Amino acid sequence: MPEENRTMNFRKWVAVFGTMLGAFMAVLDIQITNSSLRDISGGIAATPDEGSWISTAYLVGEIVTIALTAWFAKVFTVRYYLVTNVLLFLMFSALCGISTSLSQMIFFRAGQGFTGGVFIPMALTVIVSTMPKNLLPVGQAMFGMTATLAPAIGPALGGWLTDRFGWEWNFYVNFIPGALMLASILYGVDKESMKLGQLHSGDWWGILCMAIGLGSLVAMLEEGQRKDWFGSPFIRNCAILAMIFVPLFVIIELVREKPFVNLRLLTCRNLAFTSIIAFGLGLALYGTIFLIPLYLGTVQGYSPLQIGEVLIWVGLPQFLIFPFLPLLMKRFDQRLLVCCGCLIFAVSCYMNISMSFDYAGDQLRLANLVRAFGQPFTIVPITGLAVATLAAQDAGSGSAIFNIFRNIGGSFGIAILSTLVTRREQFHDLRIGELVTVYSPATQARLAAVQENFVGKGFDATMALKQSYAAVKSVVTREAFVMAFNDAFLVISIALLVCAGAIWFCKKPSAEETRVPAG
Repeated sequence: MPEENRTMNFRKWVAVFGTMLGAFMAVLDIQITNSSLRDISGGIAATPDEGSWISTAYLVGEIVTIALTAWFAKVFTVRYYLVTNVLLFLMFSALCGISTSLSQMIFFRAGQGFTGGVFIPMALTVIVSTMPKNLLPVGQAMFGMTATLAPAIGPALGGWLTDRFGWEWNFYVNFIPGALMLASILYGVDKESMKLGQLHSGDWWGILCMAIGLGSLVAMLEEGQRKDWFGSPFIRNCAILAMIFVPLFVIIELVREKPFVNLRLLTCRNLAFTSIIAFGLGLALYGTIFLIPLYLGTVQGYSPLQIGEVLIWVGLPQFLIFPFLPLLMKRFDQRLLVCCGCLIFAVSCYMNISMSFDYAGDQLRLANLVRAFGQPFTIVPITGLAVATLAAQDAGSGSAIFNIFRNIGGSFGIAILSTLVTRREQFHDLRIGELVTVYSPATQARLAAVQENFVGKGFDATMALKQSYAAVKSVVTREAFVMAFNDAFLVISIALLVCAGAIWFCKKPSAEETRVPAG
């Protein structure tokens, strides 16, 4: 049906709701486990370093399937493809909950990511191919909620579930939204005939290169800092595979007549620039969600539940903003909304560049509230700009490209920021150490006071002196960590300022261009 003749009935709204729920669940499943990795690792007898693979495996599976989704949805139909992946996702969720070893958890989490990653691009595809033009801002606002609300709510929910019921419920909780999504898809999405014949002419070499290349790239980014980057044979091998297979994937998709991901769509000015900006927004969005828990846990000693209670202030206020976004998107230039959102987001990060040791959850609240106001104005309008000028048959590939850039931006951002915090902590520790020496009168006075305190607790003079040196050193290290986090938030602020400027390279879609013809 031509876009201008489309109408929304109850069944279509149910279908849109179901796919939005799936996208929300897919994004949530990363953050909900991140806040409880220590408990999950302990439950399967894994070290904290090994436990990082619980997240990495999901992200690798997700990035691979996002690229495959558009083509598989055409072959197997939207309804059958979604129903199958919902069932598999719930099965893998249950298996994660009963895992008893690291190898089992990694395999099942990869399966979770491979099936759950389908929900993100399919949600945007259903919006673009189902809703009439006048309601697209509503659908885009719903999609934006999955990208900004889920990361903020995830740590709080994960911490609460782990604290109240045990880490297994981080996976079992998927059955409630999963059942609703399954019922919504079965009721709301029309049946179509599958095109299994296209499997014989499928772009299998492109799929293979994509899976190896993007999977290796994400694994390298996620595990690089923990494994000392290129000092690790594993990271070197991942880098080599990514450098070989990502370019091969791009070449194959550009020269093939019917690629499974139409990279030629990047010649569309808006999709190209919005994808690049999505990379930066992924860095900022996932970077802040990474930095705040790391800071609160490392410097302030917060528990997962306490960290979640701090981050909830980024999520809950957004419920008050999202209802107004469709109206604002109709009234104002979407580029202006994205620019304002990036600037507000940047200001919230800039508010965190002067933290000190006594800067804890209460002090972070104002910056989190400002961030909550800015984030919806970034992802939601830019999603509309990305797909506004694409035909319905290209919506799947366009959505896949946009989400690949956003996800890789998130992985890249976490990798860069974790490395930055480590390197800058070492730098600040060295610089502070140059000032805090035994020859400094202030240091001597501090050591004497601390030593006297330890003597008062029953230590002899020699042991008290050693303890005083250790105490002063711990203060230096603590302050160096805080300064490193300040530097990281400054980097995010700069990245957001670049995004705010880059959005103006996008073209404002005209009424004629903003169309979604029948596929």
